[in-house]
Amino acid sequence: MSHKIAILGASGYTGAELVRLIATHPDMEIAALSADRKAGQPMGAVFPHLRHLGLPDLVTIDEIDFGKIDLVFCALPHATSQAVIAGLPKDTRVVDLSADFRLRDAEVYEKWYGKPHDAPDLQAEAVYGLTEFYRDEIRNARLVAGTGCNAATGQYALRPLIERGVIDLDDIVIDLKAGVSGAGRALKENLLHAELSEGTHAYSAGGTHRHLGEFDQEFSRIAGRKVEVQFTPHLIPANRGILATIYVSGDPDRVHEALSEAYHDEPFLIVLPKGELPSTRHVRGSNFAHLGVVADRRPGRAIVVAALDNLTKGSSGQALQNANLMLGLNETTGLMMAPVFP
Repeated sequence: MSHKIAILGASGYTGAELVRLIATHPDMEIAALSADRKAGQPMGAVFPHLRHLGLPDLVTIDEIDFGKIDLVFCALPHATSQAVIAGLPKDTRVVDLSADFRLRDAEVYEKWYGKPHDAPDLQAEAVYGLTEFYRDEIRNARLVAGTGCNAATGQYALRPLIERGVIDLDDIVIDLKAGVSGAGRALKENLLHAELSEGTHAYSAGGTHRHLGEFDQEFSRIAGRKVEVQFTPHLIPANRGILATIYVSGDPDRVHEALSEAYHDEPFLIVLPKGELPSTRHVRGSNFAHLGVVADRRPGRAIVVAALDNLTKGSSGQALQNANLMLGLNETTGLMMAPVFP
């Protein structure tokens, strides 16, 4: 049986990545693609690398017959998914890739995003989409909220360590480097080639980055008490990839053992031999995340490094992984492609 899929916001990077992944999926058919300003255009004109796929033309959301759709991927800009998803048929299953439903508390959402939530009933219903930790809830969910790509990277490195109590919860520092595609496809002066290339810079330092809301929510929930990490992201002149270097107080052997045990049976989370560190070049274009642990020169401290592709495992690949579960399919279907190298 082929499940009919709609992708809303298909003219953005995550929408195009979804098309790339689903195009060879044996159990899914792309039945509708929406865009706003680019409605009426062929998908191949917007993304020439997809022109060979024979895709439906881009249309407005109002033109889609959702009665014929089995699952919707919502790849719309932040703060726009709320009204759109609220307007869909109540039985339509949705995987949302925006930030609109990641935070469970409406007041917390308003704190981090600066506006009241427009669909608090849906916010309460949404399941957090970090697949490896919410599988059972995702299988039965109507609405799954994809995680932030930075938030996913940090959580893969830290959740098992917090759950197993092998690190000091008050001494966690996340230094993260992210590729420019994480900022979306909209034209922005600071993302022009001449502004971005040949340099890198920190941003949202001092506790202002919105993905901190996810870290606070998830880490505090696991620990059963308030956990606040230090987190500074940096924008690097690369199209894809996230590399998080995380400094913790804990025995390096126990840290590596905790990650290895937690992810032993996970198809997409690869823990490297102790002392080996990951690189974004080894996960590019894939749904894999690599994690490594090394001992700091100071006794009792460890460095954990995590790498993933922000557009795949950090967003669209994660979304497809969740959709597979929601539709009763094998979780890895359409996602076992090897990374692109070099």
